[in-house]
Amino acid sequence: MDRFHIVGGSPLRGEVKVSGSKNSALPILFSSLLGGGLVIGNVPSLRDIRTAFSLLSQLGIRAQPLSVNPEEHRENSSISSASEEWAGKYRLSEESVSAHEAPYDLVRTMRASVLCLGPLLAKRKRARVSLPGGCLIGARPVDIHLNAFVRMGAKISIDHGYIDAHTSGLSGCDIHLPYPTVTGTENILMAATLARGSTRIFNAAQEPEVSDLAISLNARGARIEGIGTSSLKVTGVENLIEASHTVMSDRIEAGTFLVAGALLGDRLTIHNVDVSCLDSLLITLREMGADFQEDHGSISISRILNPRGTSARTEPYPGFPTDMQAQILPIMAIAEGPSTVVETVFENRFTHVMEMNRMGANIDIHGSRAFVRGGAHLEGASVMASDLRASAGLVLAALIAKGESEIQRVYHIDRGYEKIETKLESIGARIKRIRGEEIS
Repeated sequence: MDRFHIVGGSPLRGEVKVSGSKNSALPILFSSLLGGGLVIGNVPSLRDIRTAFSLLSQLGIRAQPLSVNPEEHRENSSISSASEEWAGKYRLSEESVSAHEAPYDLVRTMRASVLCLGPLLAKRKRARVSLPGGCLIGARPVDIHLNAFVRMGAKISIDHGYIDAHTSGLSGCDIHLPYPTVTGTENILMAATLARGSTRIFNAAQEPEVSDLAISLNARGARIEGIGTSSLKVTGVENLIEASHTVMSDRIEAGTFLVAGALLGDRLTIHNVDVSCLDSLLITLREMGADFQEDHGSISISRILNPRGTSARTEPYPGFPTDMQAQILPIMAIAEGPSTVVETVFENRFTHVMEMNRMGANIDIHGSRAFVRGGAHLEGASVMASDLRASAGLVLAALIAKGESEIQRVYHIDRGYEKIETKLESIGARIKRIRGEEIS
């Protein structure tokens, strides 16, 4: 398994560009199962994206690379190797409409694979999808998805670890979500696009990635109203058409680099940023003493000389993102005065705290709360990542720690950050990837 070797303390200066959003690209890629064709740009080169392409290939979707990089165009080749570096722009089209099974060997590595369920039901009237796997950050049940599909006319059973669903045709209805689940909203949204009549989704997730999916669907002929709000109305259409869409920039990657700049920045400028998606994080960093300069899709930040303790409470958008919880802890650990983080979105999402404490942080966990005493002097250590965002938090901690650190199991970070070590090294970080045995 690969690992990162990091020597802490180097200032970060210069410019770095944020990649396309994984959490936006994945549902849009799976929406290709609705038919009509799709041209999608700004797709990041990530482990989860490769998994999605492999799964879509098994489900009869051909992904044709239109540009792997600005200098290279491969108009006539198909994606076939999971080890190939993919990024850029693709045309997705249906080659087969009979396949309907998402197997365990792919779904187990990525929870977002469940997003093929709604499109398969809507378009092919049948879906057999393995119960999802992915990061071990608590139970994320798919009951909300399944209950909605039953209300829309699907018959569903769970057999030997698979969701088996079929329908003679989905029909629109009113769906009141008990919680504003992102993947649930996206799955229902895609299913409703081709359902008979109208579907109204109440208490829908308002995350920008949900809006990006809805915008891409409307470009292809869907009829979705209320985008960006908690109440969505979808009027079903018979078919979608081909259209182009550019994936939004990754707000979590942007937030990670913002925290890196607050820790070590010597005028660090982050490009390809939608600042409007970062309000809750910017408020928290300002409370700690950060100052920003914004300019046409870019934001600059320098190190906070004497960060102050603060509090953060993770909530669905527009609240503080749970996906930034691990990354905010290192700056809280060195801040003057105590800080508190309340995790309300996922249980069991403080697995990185023990590893940060091994580096010298002073963090106590009581249920869903992390109490950070502050004033710590972090020291390098060998630590192990437990999930995607935990990996990023440990990398940030290692960047400010005295001495050398090794981050084990960085395959987690490869699921959501495009070549993060290359980007960090380009702005001054002393970080190297040490190649190891590839995981299965």
